[in-house]
Amino acid sequence: MRVHVTDLIPGDQMQDDAYNTNGVHVLQKGATLRLEDISKLLQHGIDYIEINPRALSVSLDSSSEISDSYNKVKPHFNLAFDGCSTLFTEASQTGKFNESVVDDVFKPLVGSLNEHTDVVSLLLLFNGKDDYTYRHSIQVGMLSYYIADWMGYSDKEAYEIGKAGYLHDIGKSKIPRNILDKPGKLTSEEYEEVKLHTIYGYEMISESMEDKITAMVALQHHERDDASGYPRALRADQIHPYSHICAVADVYSAMTTNRVYQSKQQLLTVLRELYRLSFGKLNGKPTHAFIQQMLPNFIGKKVLLTTGESGNIVMNNPSDYFRPLVKTEDRFIDLSKEYNTEIQEILL
Repeated sequence: MRVHVTDLIPGDQMQDDAYNTNGVHVLQKGATLRLEDISKLLQHGIDYIEINPRALSVSLDSSSEISDSYNKVKPHFNLAFDGCSTLFTEASQTGKFNESVVDDVFKPLVGSLNEHTDVVSLLLLFNGKDDYTYRHSIQVGMLSYYIADWMGYSDKEAYEIGKAGYLHDIGKSKIPRNILDKPGKLTSEEYEEVKLHTIYGYEMISESMEDKITAMVALQHHERDDASGYPRALRADQIHPYSHICAVADVYSAMTTNRVYQSKQQLLTVLRELYRLSFGKLNGKPTHAFIQQMLPNFIGKKVLLTTGESGNIVMNNPSDYFRPLVKTEDRFIDLSKEYNTEIQEILL
Protein backbone atom coordinates (compact mmCIF):
# COMPACT_ATOMS: atom_id res chain seq x y z
CA MET A 1 0.00 0.00 0.00
CA ARG A 2 1.73 3.15 -1.28
CA VAL A 3 1.09 6.20 0.92
CA HIS A 4 2.37 9.77 0.86
CA VAL A 5 4.28 10.59 4.03
CA THR A 6 1.86 13.38 4.94
CA ASP A 7 -1.00 10.85 4.95
CA LEU A 8 0.68 8.46 7.36
CA ILE A 9 -0.82 7.94 10.79
CA PRO A 10 0.81 6.57 13.93
CA GLY A 11 0.32 2.82 14.03
CA ASP A 12 0.95 2.26 10.31
CA GLN A 13 3.47 -0.53 9.67
CA MET A 14 6.37 -0.33 7.21
CA GLN A 15 6.07 -2.87 4.40
CA ASP A 16 9.61 -2.18 3.10
CA ASP A 17 12.76 -0.50 4.29
CA ALA A 18 12.84 3.27 3.74
CA TYR A 19 15.88 5.03 2.24
CA ASN A 20 16.44 8.69 1.43
CA THR A 21 17.71 9.93 -1.95
CA ASN A 22 21.32 9.47 -0.79
CA GLY A 23 20.72 5.83 -0.01
CA VAL A 24 20.79 6.34 3.75
CA HIS A 25 18.65 3.81 5.61
CA VAL A 26 15.96 5.68 7.55
CA LEU A 27 13.45 3.12 8.82
CA GLN A 28 13.36 -0.64 8.66
CA LYS A 29 10.75 -3.01 7.31
CA GLY A 30 8.12 -4.00 9.86
CA ALA A 31 8.53 -0.90 12.03
CA THR A 32 5.33 0.44 13.58
CA LEU A 33 5.30 4.15 12.95
CA ARG A 34 5.22 6.74 15.71
CA LEU A 35 4.88 10.50 15.29
CA GLU A 36 8.63 10.93 15.61
CA ASP A 37 9.15 8.31 12.84
CA ILE A 38 6.86 10.23 10.49
CA SER A 39 8.77 13.41 11.31
CA LYS A 40 12.02 11.57 10.55
CA LEU A 41 10.74 10.58 7.12
CA LEU A 42 9.78 14.19 6.43
CA GLN A 43 13.16 15.40 7.58
CA HIS A 44 14.87 13.06 5.13
CA GLY A 45 12.74 14.35 2.24
CA ILE A 46 10.99 11.01 1.62
CA ASP A 47 7.68 11.47 -0.23
CA TYR A 48 6.13 7.99 -0.47
CA ILE A 49 6.58 4.72 1.38
CA GLU A 50 4.97 1.30 1.30
CA ILE A 51 2.95 0.26 4.36
CA ASN A 52 0.99 -2.87 5.23
CA PRO A 53 -2.78 -2.66 4.62
CA ARG A 54 -4.45 -0.86 7.47
CA ALA A 55 -6.74 -2.69 9.83
CA LEU A 56 -9.75 -0.68 10.92
CA SER A 57 -8.42 -0.60 14.45
CA VAL A 58 -4.95 0.64 13.57
CA SER A 59 -4.69 4.12 14.99
CA LEU A 60 -3.22 5.82 17.99
CA ASP A 61 -5.92 7.50 20.00
CA SER A 62 -3.69 10.11 21.60
CA SER A 63 -6.57 11.82 23.35
CA SER A 64 -7.44 8.51 25.00
CA GLU A 65 -3.81 8.02 26.07
CA ILE A 66 -3.68 11.52 27.50
CA SER A 67 -6.98 10.97 29.29
CA ASP A 68 -5.70 7.73 30.82
CA SER A 69 -2.50 9.42 32.00
CA TYR A 70 -4.47 12.34 33.37
CA ASN A 71 -6.78 10.03 35.33
CA LYS A 72 -3.78 8.23 36.83
CA VAL A 73 -2.05 11.42 37.93
CA LYS A 74 -5.13 13.47 38.87
CA PRO A 75 -5.83 11.98 42.34
CA HIS A 76 -2.17 12.43 43.30
CA PHE A 77 -2.21 16.00 41.98
CA ASN A 78 -5.36 16.73 43.98
CA LEU A 79 -3.74 15.25 47.10
CA ALA A 80 -0.67 17.44 46.58
CA PHE A 81 -2.94 20.44 46.02
CA ASP A 82 -4.85 19.86 49.26
CA GLY A 83 -1.58 19.25 51.07
CA CYS A 84 -0.18 22.51 49.74
CA SER A 85 -3.22 24.35 51.08
CA THR A 86 -2.75 22.71 54.48
CA LEU A 87 0.97 23.52 54.60
CA PHE A 88 0.45 27.17 53.64
CA THR A 89 -2.34 27.61 56.18
CA GLU A 90 -0.30 26.06 58.98
CA ALA A 91 2.81 28.06 58.05
CA SER A 92 0.90 31.35 57.96
CA GLN A 93 -0.54 30.71 61.42
CA THR A 94 2.44 29.20 63.24
CA GLY A 95 5.54 30.00 61.15
CA LYS A 96 6.24 26.32 60.58
CA PHE A 97 4.59 23.16 59.20
CA ASN A 98 4.42 19.40 59.65
CA GLU A 99 7.20 17.86 57.55
CA SER A 100 5.44 14.47 57.37
CA VAL A 101 2.58 16.07 55.41
CA VAL A 102 5.05 17.00 52.67
CA ASP A 103 6.16 13.42 52.09
CA ASP A 104 2.63 12.08 52.50
CA VAL A 105 1.30 14.22 49.64
CA PHE A 106 4.31 14.75 47.38
CA LYS A 107 5.77 11.24 47.26
CA PRO A 108 2.64 9.67 45.66
CA LEU A 109 2.65 12.41 43.02
CA VAL A 110 6.28 11.74 42.12
CA GLY A 111 5.53 8.03 41.94
CA SER A 112 2.81 8.67 39.37
CA LEU A 113 5.10 10.89 37.27
CA ASN A 114 7.32 7.95 36.36
CA GLU A 115 4.49 6.66 34.13
CA HIS A 116 4.02 9.99 32.36
CA THR A 117 6.83 11.21 30.12
CA ASP A 118 4.80 13.77 28.14
CA VAL A 119 5.50 16.72 30.41
CA VAL A 120 3.89 19.25 28.07
CA SER A 121 0.51 17.50 28.17
CA LEU A 122 0.79 17.12 31.93
CA LEU A 123 1.35 20.84 32.44
CA LEU A 124 -1.49 21.75 30.09
CA LEU A 125 -3.88 19.40 31.83
CA PHE A 126 -3.19 20.74 35.29
CA ASN A 127 -3.08 24.41 34.39
CA GLY A 128 -5.78 26.76 35.63
CA LYS A 129 -6.53 30.29 36.74
CA ASP A 130 -7.58 29.52 40.29
CA ASP A 131 -5.25 29.13 43.29
CA TYR A 132 -2.16 30.09 41.33
CA THR A 133 0.25 29.80 44.27
CA TYR A 134 -0.69 26.18 44.99
CA ARG A 135 -0.69 25.09 41.34
CA HIS A 136 2.62 26.85 40.81
CA SER A 137 4.17 25.12 43.84
CA ILE A 138 3.10 21.71 42.52
CA GLN A 139 4.33 22.46 39.00
CA VAL A 140 7.72 23.64 40.25
CA GLY A 141 8.00 20.49 42.37
CA MET A 142 7.15 18.29 39.40
CA LEU A 143 9.44 20.12 36.99
CA SER A 144 12.33 20.21 39.47
CA TYR A 145 11.98 16.45 39.86
CA TYR A 146 11.96 15.91 36.07
CA ILE A 147 14.96 18.19 35.48
CA ALA A 148 16.98 16.49 38.20
CA ASP A 149 16.14 13.09 36.70
CA TRP A 150 17.12 14.27 33.20
CA MET A 151 20.42 15.61 34.57
CA GLY A 152 21.32 12.19 35.97
CA TYR A 153 20.66 12.68 39.66
CA SER A 154 19.76 9.54 41.61
CA ASP A 155 16.12 8.76 42.38
CA LYS A 156 16.63 9.86 45.99
CA GLU A 157 18.29 13.14 44.97
CA ALA A 158 15.66 13.85 42.29
CA TYR A 159 12.93 13.37 44.88
CA GLU A 160 14.65 15.73 47.34
CA ILE A 161 15.08 18.33 44.60
CA GLY A 162 11.43 17.95 43.62
CA LYS A 163 10.36 18.33 47.25
CA ALA A 164 12.46 21.49 47.54
CA GLY A 165 10.65 22.81 44.46
CA TYR A 166 7.30 21.94 46.02
CA LEU A 167 8.19 24.02 49.11
CA HIS A 168 10.09 26.82 47.36
CA ASP A 169 7.28 29.38 47.79
CA ILE A 170 6.09 28.42 51.28
CA GLY A 171 7.26 31.85 52.46
CA LYS A 172 4.44 33.43 50.46
CA SER A 173 2.10 32.20 53.18
CA LYS A 174 3.31 35.23 55.15
CA ILE A 175 2.67 37.72 52.31
CA PRO A 176 -0.76 39.45 52.50
CA ARG A 177 -3.25 37.98 50.02
CA ASN A 178 -4.20 41.42 48.72
CA ILE A 179 -0.63 41.78 47.47
CA LEU A 180 -0.27 38.24 46.09
CA ASP A 181 -3.62 38.46 44.26
CA LYS A 182 -3.33 42.07 43.14
CA PRO A 183 -4.52 42.25 39.50
CA GLY A 184 -2.38 45.26 38.61
CA LYS A 185 1.28 46.14 38.84
CA LEU A 186 2.81 46.08 42.31
CA THR A 187 4.15 49.24 43.84
CA SER A 188 7.85 49.29 44.71
CA GLU A 189 6.94 48.82 48.39
CA GLU A 190 4.69 45.86 47.59
CA TYR A 191 7.38 44.28 45.41
CA GLU A 192 9.92 44.59 48.24
CA GLU A 193 7.41 42.85 50.51
CA VAL A 194 6.94 39.99 48.02
CA LYS A 195 10.70 39.53 47.73
CA LEU A 196 10.80 38.73 51.45
CA HIS A 197 9.06 35.41 50.76
CA THR A 198 12.49 33.90 50.07
CA ILE A 199 13.69 34.77 53.58
CA TYR A 200 10.39 33.78 55.18
CA GLY A 201 10.54 30.43 53.37
CA TYR A 202 14.09 29.79 54.55
CA GLU A 203 13.07 30.50 58.13
CA MET A 204 9.91 28.36 58.00
CA ILE A 205 11.64 25.35 56.45
CA SER A 206 14.54 25.66 58.91
CA GLU A 207 12.03 25.63 61.77
CA SER A 208 10.16 22.63 60.35
CA MET A 209 12.82 20.36 58.84
CA GLU A 210 16.39 19.23 59.43
CA ASP A 211 17.09 19.50 55.70
CA LYS A 212 19.03 22.74 55.31
CA ILE A 213 19.39 22.36 51.55
CA THR A 214 15.61 22.54 51.05
CA ALA A 215 15.64 25.74 53.11
CA MET A 216 18.51 27.03 50.97
CA VAL A 217 16.49 26.43 47.78
CA ALA A 218 13.63 28.53 49.17
CA LEU A 219 16.12 31.29 49.93
CA GLN A 220 17.99 31.17 46.62
CA HIS A 221 15.46 30.35 43.90
CA HIS A 222 15.36 34.00 42.75
CA GLU A 223 19.14 34.40 42.68
CA ARG A 224 20.69 34.73 39.22
CA ASP A 225 24.10 33.75 37.86
CA ASP A 226 25.05 37.38 37.10
CA ALA A 227 24.29 38.47 40.70
CA SER A 228 21.15 40.36 39.59
CA GLY A 229 18.79 38.28 41.74
CA TYR A 230 17.57 38.50 45.30
CA PRO A 231 17.71 38.43 48.30
CA ARG A 232 21.54 38.23 48.46
CA ALA A 233 22.62 39.06 44.87
CA LEU A 234 24.72 35.90 44.79
CA ARG A 235 26.99 34.91 41.90
CA ALA A 236 26.64 31.60 40.04
CA ASP A 237 29.29 29.78 42.10
CA GLN A 238 27.58 30.84 45.34
CA ILE A 239 24.20 29.35 44.38
CA HIS A 240 23.43 25.74 45.31
CA PRO A 241 22.95 23.41 42.29
CA TYR A 242 19.47 22.46 43.56
CA SER A 243 18.55 26.16 43.56
CA HIS A 244 19.71 26.45 39.94
CA ILE A 245 17.28 23.65 39.01
CA CYS A 246 14.38 25.11 40.96
CA ALA A 247 14.95 28.53 39.37
CA VAL A 248 14.47 27.07 35.88
CA ALA A 249 11.29 25.26 36.93
CA ASP A 250 10.03 28.39 38.70
CA VAL A 251 10.49 30.67 35.69
CA TYR A 252 8.95 28.20 33.24
CA SER A 253 5.90 27.55 35.42
CA ALA A 254 5.41 31.25 36.20
CA MET A 255 5.47 32.17 32.51
CA THR A 256 3.14 29.37 31.35
CA THR A 257 0.50 29.48 34.09
CA ASN A 258 -2.54 31.73 34.22
CA ARG A 259 -2.40 34.35 36.96
CA VAL A 260 -4.81 37.04 38.05
CA TYR A 261 -2.58 39.71 36.52
CA GLN A 262 -0.98 37.86 33.62
CA SER A 263 -2.09 35.46 30.91
CA LYS A 264 0.06 32.42 30.29
CA GLN A 265 2.56 32.73 27.48
CA GLN A 266 2.90 30.25 24.66
CA LEU A 267 4.98 27.27 25.77
CA LEU A 268 7.53 27.28 22.94
CA THR A 269 7.98 31.04 23.30
CA VAL A 270 8.84 30.49 26.95
CA LEU A 271 11.41 27.83 26.05
CA ARG A 272 13.05 30.34 23.71
CA GLU A 273 13.11 32.90 26.52
CA LEU A 274 14.65 30.33 28.89
CA TYR A 275 17.35 29.70 26.29
CA ARG A 276 18.10 33.42 26.18
CA LEU A 277 18.19 33.61 29.98
CA SER A 278 20.63 30.68 30.14
CA PHE A 279 23.41 33.02 29.07
CA GLY A 280 23.92 35.00 32.26
CA LYS A 281 20.71 34.70 34.28
CA LEU A 282 19.63 31.07 34.64
CA ASN A 283 22.27 28.38 34.95
CA GLY A 284 22.99 26.76 31.60
CA LYS A 285 23.17 23.10 32.67
CA PRO A 286 19.63 22.62 34.02
CA THR A 287 18.17 25.06 31.48
CA HIS A 288 19.59 23.26 28.46
CA ALA A 289 18.73 19.83 29.91
CA PHE A 290 15.15 21.03 30.35
CA ILE A 291 14.85 22.45 26.83
CA GLN A 292 16.43 19.37 25.24
CA GLN A 293 13.96 17.05 26.96
CA MET A 294 10.89 19.24 26.47
CA LEU A 295 11.16 19.87 22.73
CA PRO A 296 10.28 16.30 21.59
CA ASN A 297 7.08 16.56 23.68
CA PHE A 298 5.72 19.14 21.24
CA ILE A 299 5.75 16.81 18.21
CA GLY A 300 2.19 15.78 17.46
CA LYS A 301 0.61 18.57 19.52
CA LYS A 302 -2.29 20.47 17.97
CA VAL A 303 -1.66 24.19 17.58
CA LEU A 304 -3.68 27.26 16.70
CA LEU A 305 -1.80 29.73 14.50
CA THR A 306 -2.15 33.50 14.29
CA THR A 307 -3.42 33.01 10.72
CA GLY A 308 -6.51 31.30 12.14
CA GLU A 309 -5.35 27.92 10.84
CA SER A 310 -4.95 24.90 13.09
CA GLY A 311 -2.62 21.98 12.60
CA ASN A 312 -0.12 19.68 14.25
CA ILE A 313 3.57 20.08 14.94
CA VAL A 314 5.27 17.38 12.89
CA MET A 315 8.95 18.24 13.28
CA ASN A 316 11.25 20.42 15.33
CA ASN A 317 13.22 22.64 12.98
CA PRO A 318 16.99 22.04 13.26
CA SER A 319 17.70 25.67 12.31
CA ASP A 320 15.31 27.12 14.90
CA TYR A 321 14.06 24.66 17.53
CA PHE A 322 11.40 27.09 18.70
CA ARG A 323 9.74 27.57 15.30
CA PRO A 324 8.72 24.06 14.17
CA LEU A 325 7.16 22.60 11.03
CA VAL A 326 3.36 22.56 11.26
CA LYS A 327 1.01 20.49 9.09
CA THR A 328 -2.41 22.03 8.56
CA GLU A 329 -5.27 20.45 6.64
CA ASP A 330 -3.93 21.56 3.27
CA ARG A 331 -0.30 22.62 3.64
CA PHE A 332 2.97 22.49 5.57
CA ILE A 333 4.07 25.68 7.30
CA ASP A 334 7.75 26.10 8.16
CA LEU A 335 7.61 28.70 10.93
CA SER A 336 11.37 29.22 10.67
CA LYS A 337 10.70 30.76 7.25
CA GLU A 338 7.25 32.27 7.72
CA TYR A 339 8.14 34.73 10.46
CA ASN A 340 4.83 36.58 10.20
CA THR A 341 3.05 33.45 11.39
CA GLU A 342 3.18 32.49 15.06
CA ILE A 343 1.80 29.72 17.24
CA GLN A 344 -1.01 31.37 19.18
CA GLU A 345 -1.83 28.42 21.41
CA ILE A 346 -0.82 24.81 21.95
CA LEU A 347 -3.77 22.50 22.53
CA LEU A 348 -4.36 18.96 23.73
